[in-house]
Amino acid sequence: MDLVKEAIAKVAVIDIGTIKPIKREGREVITDLHIHSKYSRATSKNLDIPSLVKYARIKGVDLLGTGDISHEKWIGEIKQHLKEKGDDGIYWFEDSSGRFPFMLSGEISLVFTSIGKGRRVHLVYLVPNLEVNSRINAYLDSKGRRDYDGRPIFNISCENFVRDLLAIDSRIEIIPAHIWTPWFGVFGSASGFDSLKEAFGEQEKNIHAIETGMSSDPEMNLKIAESNNKSIISFSDLHSFWPWRMGREATIFKIAGEIAYDKIIEQIRDASYSSTIETDPCYGKYHYDGHRDCNFSCSPQKTKELEGICPVCKKPLIIGVENRVQKLTNFLGMSPNKKAFYKILPLHELIAFYLDSSVSSKKSWAIYNKLIEKFGNEFNILLRVDKNVLQTELEKEKHEGLAKLILDNRIANLRVKPGYDGEYGVLVSKEDQTKLI
Repeated sequence: MDLVKEAIAKVAVIDIGTIKPIKREGREVITDLHIHSKYSRATSKNLDIPSLVKYARIKGVDLLGTGDISHEKWIGEIKQHLKEKGDDGIYWFEDSSGRFPFMLSGEISLVFTSIGKGRRVHLVYLVPNLEVNSRINAYLDSKGRRDYDGRPIFNISCENFVRDLLAIDSRIEIIPAHIWTPWFGVFGSASGFDSLKEAFGEQEKNIHAIETGMSSDPEMNLKIAESNNKSIISFSDLHSFWPWRMGREATIFKIAGEIAYDKIIEQIRDASYSSTIETDPCYGKYHYDGHRDCNFSCSPQKTKELEGICPVCKKPLIIGVENRVQKLTNFLGMSPNKKAFYKILPLHELIAFYLDSSVSSKKSWAIYNKLIEKFGNEFNILLRVDKNVLQTELEKEKHEGLAKLILDNRIANLRVKPGYDGEYGVLVSKEDQTKLI
C-alpha cells in the first residue's frame, strides 16, 4: 500500500478530515537530509560514505544529505565517492548494488547575542551544487574557522546568515534544526527565541520549513501560529550510521521522474511533500524537564509545582520541549497545513525491548538481519508488509510477541517513558505504563 495512504488509514494521531490534499504524482522518496560525518564532534569515527549508503539501503532510506559540507576533508570524500550525472544537484554513489543519491547538506552553529541574550541556534542548509558550496565556504572563511568541526560555530545572527547565503544563491534552503531542543533550537528554553520573526527578522519570510526534532512532532508544532505557514519536516541528525539512528526521523516526498534538487526544494517551499516519519516525542532526549545527574524528570505541571527547582540538587531544572511548547502555544484551531505522519520507533528498539537486551547485542542483530533478509529493508517491515504475512513469519520463529510490538508500533500504540536532559526516552511495558512520570 502507498505509504501516505497507509499513514492516513492507520495512524491514530491524525484527524483525516484536516489533512492537506496531496496532488503530486510519482514515487515516494524517503529522505534523511540532516546527517553528519566522522568530522563532526561526538560522531562515529567510522562514519563514511560507503557505510552511509549500506545502512540507508538496509533502513529503506532513498535519498541522503551529505552533511558537513563546510569541512574540507569531508568535501574531499564527497568528491572521491560521489559523482554528478548532470546539473540537477544530485550526487550519486555507485557500486555493484547500483546507484544511490545524495544532496549537499550541512549544519552550522550560530552563537551570537540578540535582544540582550546569548543565543545558540543550529541551522541546516541545503545547497544546489559544489560550486555554490565553495562560495558559501569562502563567505564562512571571512567570518572565522571551519576546519575543526563538521558543524562549525560562527558569531553570525540568524537573520544575517539567511540574508548572506541567499545573496550567494537563491536556491539555497535554510531550515532551523531540531527547533525545540533547549540548548541549540531556535525555540529552545535555554538560548532560543519566542518566535521565528524574533529570530530571523526580515528574513523570516525566507524560512520555508522547520525541523521537528525527536522531542516534538507536527501536532505539537502546529500549536504555534507561525508554524502553520511553514513546512514541518523531519530528519534524523544522525551521528552514526546504525539503523536505530539512520532515518529514525525522515520526510517523504513524491518525485515524478528522476530525483532532482529543485524538485525537493519546491516541495519544501510550497509544503507539498507527502508526510513525515517521526519518533514518539517522548523518545527524544529533551521531551520532559529534569536533571540527568540527579536522575530526576517531571512533567511541565510538576515543574510548575516545584517552581522550576530540582528537588534533588535545588538548582533550576532543564526545561524540556513539552514545557516550552505549552508556554509558546498560541494556536489551537484547525490547521490548513496538517499532514499525515507516522509515529514509530526504530525496529532495533522493538527487538531489544522484546528480548530485554540492547539494540546492538548479537541477539538483536540476529533477529533484525533475518527480518531484513526476508522483507528487504526496515521501513518495509515497520510500515508496508501485510500484517498477516508478518505475523505468520514471526510465529514460525516463535516471536509472536515481536509481531505484536511491530503492529502496535504502526498505529502508535506503544508507550514511552519521556526522555529528559540528554537522556533518551525508554519504551515501557503495558504493566509499567501507569508508573510513567
